[in-house]
Amino acid sequence: MNPTQNRIRLFEMLAGLLATQLIVFGLAFYMLNEPTRIVTAQTDILHTQLDDAMTLYAENCSVCHGLAGEGIGANPALNNPALQTMPYEDLAKTIERGRFNTAMPAWSKEDGGPLSDYQISELVNLIQSGDWNATQDRVVNLGLAPLVPFTTEPDPALFAELANLPDGATLQTAVTLFATNCVACHGADGLGTGIAPALNDPLVREKTAEELNRTVTLGSAGTLMAGWSNALTPEEISVLVTLVTRWDEVPAGILPAPDVPIPTTEESIALGGQLFSQNCSRCHGPEGQGTQRAPALNVKGFLTDTSDVAIQQIVTNGVPGTAMPAWGDRMTEAEIQAIVGFIRQWEATAPEVATPTRGGGGGPPWLRNNTSTTTTTGQGQSAATTTTGQGQGAGQGQGQGQGQGQTTTAWWQTFDWRILLLIFGALSVSFTLIFMGFESLKNLPKKNPPGK
Repeated sequence: MNPTQNRIRLFEMLAGLLATQLIVFGLAFYMLNEPTRIVTAQTDILHTQLDDAMTLYAENCSVCHGLAGEGIGANPALNNPALQTMPYEDLAKTIERGRFNTAMPAWSKEDGGPLSDYQISELVNLIQSGDWNATQDRVVNLGLAPLVPFTTEPDPALFAELANLPDGATLQTAVTLFATNCVACHGADGLGTGIAPALNDPLVREKTAEELNRTVTLGSAGTLMAGWSNALTPEEISVLVTLVTRWDEVPAGILPAPDVPIPTTEESIALGGQLFSQNCSRCHGPEGQGTQRAPALNVKGFLTDTSDVAIQQIVTNGVPGTAMPAWGDRMTEAEIQAIVGFIRQWEATAPEVATPTRGGGGGPPWLRNNTSTTTTTGQGQSAATTTTGQGQGAGQGQGQGQGQGQTTTAWWQTFDWRILLLIFGALSVSFTLIFMGFESLKNLPKKNPPGK
């Protein structure tokens, strides 16, 4: 073998050794970093699950367990440190199958509920590892804050009038049961809320007692209406059905709406300000000071005498006989609540007497555009807005939604350099083998042609 071939063979050996060392080094580095990578991946997965779980909680659980898992009425708190150390299987079983003789229904699809096993696992993670302050903001931003208390007291004077009706004692018992068990979802006087339909409705009264009894007993699949057979006796369910079928005889206001302020967040107030500016300011003034077309809202008298619930009803239903239209068919409940929260924050500095502004031309905004559209980059966006991030619908009530802002990350911040090291090592080995193959072909002995 001549010196040139020796140098080539030496180069091949050195290149092969270098490539092998690079691969071994890359594999060792990857193995040393693998535990950290696994922990990071698990953290990212948990973060995604908790984000999904907050929306699930807002849609399905907040009405009974409160904005931040603090519990409402007889319903226990979920932000309890004792639950964080409770075995996973016990929490999952409670959510899946409910609790006997309580208002806690079964939520698993296998038991007639609306949630999958994966969704239930996300809720368990929220209870054990979630941020309840962030959960409260999610509930508020989705417009699913429970504005009706879980229990309420009937108006004493109107409650006494029930005794004068035929079988009045039964109606009194039914009203008491409804106030304790049903008002949280179906609202004051049974007129419904954003999460459950009205029961005080002529269409509902057209149903037979058997249909109503079956719905209360077994629940309604695919909705938040759970079966109450574990919490109420058959006699109590029958009494409630009587109330539903005879609600037109019950005096209005017997179960009054509570004067509960609408909860807000920075995101909801910002959204309310944008919606007010686009849809309300032309008539009510940029700062709510009123114009010749509409009265002032930013004035002490109005804000002191008008509850949040009343303002929400005014915006939703309008004021007959005036220029104030109904916005309930143009905005989601979350958007209307955001406007109410924005108006309410004026109360601390509202003047005793408002000074109406001039102008306001161009026609009412509802004649120009029936759809309000805003652009934000923050979390908590409602369904009728445009975000720069991922939009996620809430599928409850009027279809509220939320958006999560977009974060831009440079490619080199997420690139895994170990992969490049392994690729370089593999390419080095490949080129070395190819080079060695060519050299071997060159060194093959040449055969003499036949006849020579």
